[in-house]
Amino acid sequence: MLLNVNGAQHAVEAAEDTPLVYALRNQLGLKGTRYGCGTDQCGACYILLDDRAVPACDTPLWAAAGKRITTVEGLGTPERPHALQRAFIVEQAAQCGYCSSGILVTCAALLARNPDPSDVEVRAALDRHLCRCGTHNRIVRAVLRAARELRSGQAA
Repeated sequence: MLLNVNGAQHAVEAAEDTPLVYALRNQLGLKGTRYGCGTDQCGACYILLDDRAVPACDTPLWAAAGKRITTVEGLGTPERPHALQRAFIVEQAAQCGYCSSGILVTCAALLARNPDPSDVEVRAALDRHLCRCGTHNRIVRAVLRAARELRSGQAA
């Protein structure tokens, strides 16, 4: 099966009902997409599927075929991080980092459809994500910082 991941085509050999998270991590080596609960309850595995945040643990390969898949690795690079990645660093929004990749791609989807979200809208977008480190307020501040940066044109 061919998958378009982070702008490149990849051949994946697995059953069509294999969860996308396994193909991303085990076959493509994209370890940023975390396996958390396997039941769409924690948010650690979220990726963008045609610019919509979805759980990779609950998305079979057949549902991803022919669509654009973006993982946290596809948001930015170490040389040119996404505005959200920069804001997470500035706001110290990640502690252990396990939930961060899912949160980052979910927030990227939010900012793509709403470039000026309110505090309440950010919190609503993050409702499906569990962070045991308790950095929720820092995460919200980081998302709002990134939104301001993107709107001002400072983002690379």
